Amino acid sequence: MTIPTSALDARELRLLEAARSGDDDAYRLLVEPHRRELHAHCYRMLASVHDAEDALQDTLLRAWRGLPRFEGRSSLRTWLYTIATNACLRAVAKRPKRLLAQDAGAPAFVGETPGRPLTEEVWIEPYPTDELGPDASYEQRESMELAFTAALQLLPAQQRAVLLLRQVLGFSAQETAAALDTSVAGVNSALQRARKAVDERVPAQSQQAALQTLGDAKVRELVARYVDAMESGDVDVVVELLVEDVTWAMPPAQTWYSGLASVRRFLADWPLKHEWRHTVTSANGQPAVLCYFWEEERDAFVLHAVDVLSIRGHRIAAVDAFLDPNVYAAFGAPLELPR
Repeated sequence: MTIPTSALDARELRLLEAARSGDDDAYRLLVEPHRRELHAHCYRMLASVHDAEDALQDTLLRAWRGLPRFEGRSSLRTWLYTIATNACLRAVAKRPKRLLAQDAGAPAFVGETPGRPLTEEVWIEPYPTDELGPDASYEQRESMELAFTAALQLLPAQQRAVLLLRQVLGFSAQETAAALDTSVAGVNSALQRARKAVDERVPAQSQQAALQTLGDAKVRELVARYVDAMESGDVDVVVELLVEDVTWAMPPAQTWYSGLASVRRFLADWPLKHEWRHTVTSANGQPAVLCYFWEEERDAFVLHAVDVLSIRGHRIAAVDAFLDPNVYAAFGAPLELPR
């Protein structure tokens, strides 16, 4: 089998031949430079760190088995993304659509008690920004933002794949059509519809633009004030940090709150009656906070939520407090803190 040298560099050629001969180390070296980006792509498709990991493992296994059929007419990157995208499409077909609480139902009325969790796992999970790596570009972070991820999940799966391949990964229409076994005309039509739908859902200003406008120092100050106010139980100060039409959601709880009056009442009635400690982190390219709730019987602060903060201007526009313990491990944080 002749492999065009224009598609693979000399190092990739050597590793590919060794991997085809059964060299596990050569295969690892061949795919390792793409692993982080592939995982992020699978997350964009599936909106779950755990589903993304499963899809990535499926991708790497299928790629290993498919090495004898890889002729090098495309780049290794294109080939791997094709396999990953189709692995995600198979996964999407087997499970419910993942949503933010705001896309699943109407907001709560002022004073409404937080509802019970849904039994199905239908909620978007946060993605630790550290997983993108220290050299992640502005565009890479922007394509992981919570609002964009949520908008993607509302698209039909094929449109989602087309948008990501064309707009985020820079595939040509021809490459995308080949990856998805469709026509160029179908790709162009799907891309047009997907762009329109996503543009109608996401804010006019991305989080990366908002954070850049505010500046690193001001962002750190805003997050620090949020943490201090939450730990001191000061409802008034927390509310001062929020925009007028703020939203506060707590997946997997169905209940979410909209507007200062509703959020103020919720904070006063529920979380700020308790003692908390916080650790600052980052998720989906946005500021985030690990929230630890004091439990007397364990004599410790126990990890209870990951708050992902969305910024608008100089205030917080949304708090998505992920309460599902299944998401905590992805952040590599301790599950308990001493007093």
